[in-house]
Amino acid sequence: MPQVTTITFKHSQIERALIYIHDYWARLERFRPHDEGTLVGLPRPYIVPSAKRGDGFIFEEIYYWDSYFIAQAFIGTPKHGLVKDLADDLLYLMRRFDIIPNGGRSYLTSRSQPPILSSLILQVFEQSGDRLWLNDAITTAKEEYRRVWMGTTQPNWRQVYKGLSRYYDANMIHDLAECESGWDMTSRFKHRCLNYNPIDLNSLLYKYEIDFEHVALLNFDAEEAQAWHELAKNRRKVINEHLWDDKKGFFFDYDYTRDERSDVWSLAGYYSMWVGLATKQQAARMVANLDKFDLAGGLATTAAYPRSHSDMPEQWAYPNGWAPLQMIVVEGLERYGYHKQAKAIARKWLRTNLITFDRHGEFYEKYNVVHPEEPAAEGVYPSQRGFGWTNAVFVRFCNLYLDPIEQPTLAAASHPAELPKRKALRRRLLTPNFFGRSS
Repeated sequence: MPQVTTITFKHSQIERALIYIHDYWARLERFRPHDEGTLVGLPRPYIVPSAKRGDGFIFEEIYYWDSYFIAQAFIGTPKHGLVKDLADDLLYLMRRFDIIPNGGRSYLTSRSQPPILSSLILQVFEQSGDRLWLNDAITTAKEEYRRVWMGTTQPNWRQVYKGLSRYYDANMIHDLAECESGWDMTSRFKHRCLNYNPIDLNSLLYKYEIDFEHVALLNFDAEEAQAWHELAKNRRKVINEHLWDDKKGFFFDYDYTRDERSDVWSLAGYYSMWVGLATKQQAARMVANLDKFDLAGGLATTAAYPRSHSDMPEQWAYPNGWAPLQMIVVEGLERYGYHKQAKAIARKWLRTNLITFDRHGEFYEKYNVVHPEEPAAEGVYPSQRGFGWTNAVFVRFCNLYLDPIEQPTLAAASHPAELPKRKALRRRLLTPNFFGRSS
């Protein structure tokens, strides 16, 4: 179980971080309506992960799953329209390429990223109530589900075992399929990603089926709703048969080519709680196993043991923690009523973010949660600064888990040039749902 430690924050410390994030969004926003070389033009504005130029990286393109987590900072705010913009851009990519690419580059169309479109669509609908837009968007999401994630032939050979799917790349290379998982690179798949039915992917596809059932019921189509219900029921059954380890009390990735579960404990297992697939009994056992991940600075992406011995750097593994996975686990805990544990983890993560921000004045894409004062373990590319989804999850956790005395006052700046921005941020902070909590 997560250790509930005493952590306190100064409101001035939180204020500085939130002002940085508020000002940084403008640097991340792009509008490129026409193709430019390999860059795919998009009809609406979007957010790139980082505005930092260096280390050989220049981000100008949208990324699929980044967009979902980034959107959480804008839901219910004056910039909520950007959430719909992000959804419309992803829908456009699906309609144009018959896949939502890993990112908005022509050379990234051989693979996608974790499917999270239906969740974003429903968040837009919850705020807008636009039934015509919802039905049009869900029709496209169903095409993504069928063509991409349930495909059985090239270039989408993902459905491979008893209705379960795998991560894939049209080039049929294990490491490129691992890039589709978003976990590039990780010890989860032992660099044989094509051989695995991942728990996070199949949990997300379960959510697609449940979301499609929900929309069918909104449209009073009981027959279609029942069909989606049966598909979700069957997926849940197969996941429990092959990905649930009853002795260990946890969901693991499943190597269907060897008929065995992975021995790598990873936060991917908690997607089952985020989407509501786990039973209450399974959730209780998974919460009991949180101590394998729960460290000084938040949740490690994988447990310390077993450790990988790969020559390729694996940044999506111990000792690193990543913002989107903290959010997935925290929201999964909340869903099953583990509120104290969720708050403890979220506040650890906030503290880890602030340790680095106070020293360097920036947020990073990943953190060392074993020793938060030390740099994260490097991956196949240098650590990126900025950073879209880290900023967004920080904002969301501030809204949900700061105590009243820790909320920033956002006093007027001493420098007149900064005053308008700070006043505007103060108004936004005082607006209900500023941090993305749904109404």
